[in-house]
Amino acid sequence: MGRSSTREKGARGGAKDPVHSQAQSHTQAQAHQGARSGSNDGKTRKSRKKVKSGKIRALRWTASVLSLLILGTAGAGYLYYEYLNGKLKKDDLNLGQDMGEHKPNAAGQTPLNILLIGSDARDSKENQRLGGAKKTFGSAPLADVQMLVHLSADRSNISVVSMPRDTMLKIPECRDTKKDKTYPALSFAQTNQSLGRGGAGCTVATWYKLTGIRIDHFMMIDFAGVVSMADAIGGVPVCVQDNIYSRNDKGEGSHLRLEKGTTPVKGEQALQWLRTRYGFGDGTDLSRARAQHMYMNSMVRELRKNTKLTDPNKLRKLAEAAIDSLTVSDTIEDVKALYDIGNSLKSVPTERITMTTMPNEYSKRPGFEAKVEPKPGDAEKLFQMIRDDVPLDGRGSTGKAKPKPSTEKPAEPTSDDPAAPADQIPVRVQNGTDGDGAPAARGRAAEITSALGAKGFTQAVATSVKNPRQKTIVRYETNDLEGDAQAVAKALGIPLTAVKKAAPGSGASGITLIVGADWRTGDAFPQPKPKDTGDGKAPEAANPLAGDDEGACMPVQPGFTW
Repeated sequence: MGRSSTREKGARGGAKDPVHSQAQSHTQAQAHQGARSGSNDGKTRKSRKKVKSGKIRALRWTASVLSLLILGTAGAGYLYYEYLNGKLKKDDLNLGQDMGEHKPNAAGQTPLNILLIGSDARDSKENQRLGGAKKTFGSAPLADVQMLVHLSADRSNISVVSMPRDTMLKIPECRDTKKDKTYPALSFAQTNQSLGRGGAGCTVATWYKLTGIRIDHFMMIDFAGVVSMADAIGGVPVCVQDNIYSRNDKGEGSHLRLEKGTTPVKGEQALQWLRTRYGFGDGTDLSRARAQHMYMNSMVRELRKNTKLTDPNKLRKLAEAAIDSLTVSDTIEDVKALYDIGNSLKSVPTERITMTTMPNEYSKRPGFEAKVEPKPGDAEKLFQMIRDDVPLDGRGSTGKAKPKPSTEKPAEPTSDDPAAPADQIPVRVQNGTDGDGAPAARGRAAEITSALGAKGFTQAVATSVKNPRQKTIVRYETNDLEGDAQAVAKALGIPLTAVKKAAPGSGASGITLIVGADWRTGDAFPQPKPKDTGDGKAPEAANPLAGDDEGACMPVQPGFTW
């Protein structure tokens, strides 16, 4: 499990017929759940044997849960419901600090956040049979797949954020109440280790510490009972842009072999698709994540068609297999609560489901170069959009595209006082670039004085006065100098909102340009970036994929075609 999951170099039989007519609809919902579980499990077996990685197995388990959530249907007969309910396993939602409350929207609605976790646990005979690697039997489980499913407050859209298994971050202190054990905080650790520190509640706490997103429930899938999903629905259509054979000259790869175009994959082939890295895109784990998102979206579309799962006995078996392999947070009281969650999610059309990966970059810390860390700016923007319940597809609750923000600059205040000729305006220039606590940029007053001279302001002079400021300002003493001060600002591209009259008694005289910490280099004032209105799409670094994108097709890496 030490292998980098990101751009490395180099989730029983059923009861008899007495209840099946009443339970069929509900069983179907559970079947979908089990189905996803099943997909993941099969994948798991092969992954362990060939790649020593639990990531893809877990991905299929996660897919099974997502399918269940999106596909919830009618209720089951009471006896069968009680039977499934008695098998549902629960654990503490959060082992870390308290999470904040949701902020309701104008209609009083709140969003729903569910963390889906794929565990590589090999703590049972069934999981050990599927997991391979005997030396790992009984070891602490790893959260090899983590996906946050966000259902918007108005129930109009779903956003999914995946976190690479090798993301390095802070893991908070977690307290396992069952064992009365406290795990100390880790300042820099791999995210999938969080599961072994008391359970899924520690993974939830880790997500909250990183993102600030309140998580309402978790659903965790292990190996067992997950294999049969793709077979049960008759195959999941996937597409490649060229013939592909995932195997390099060292024998590494998933051994996926497909012809160019769209092919329904099931069984071992579905597993191979989900674990393929060599041969997809640039051969990195980001390409593999993209392929997994395509598979999940396609699976959801197939399940929603609801035309292939017609055998009640098979459905019952899938439902029970799903329950056997599923652990949920204690915030999900019973199977009916699962059904209710499914009903909420199934109302969202596929075109409003957006899959993303947390923006990330290679770690720059010595010894961790093969790992990744959240990408500054882009990762926080994605988390902020989830926290603020902003759709990742750039559309509002109506599903209509948001208008692009106007590129026109707002009108700036202009003075009625006409400016004098540039060569008749005295200006004092001061260096205030240490206003943000960093050392001052040396020579800035002289540089800006020279830039003013080139614009015709020949009476500009640099001073040695220290005047730290975070933001650049052009200050004038009396009203009759306002027009002149604005002329100075316009010449250098400084916004007129930065032109201010000096406060009475400040001792200021004439016109003074103080170069702030926001302008440490260059002759022209840096233009501000357009304000993010919160109506845009997810950052491109998140590699967003729409749920209804049936034309999505994986590019094939050179050298892996036939």
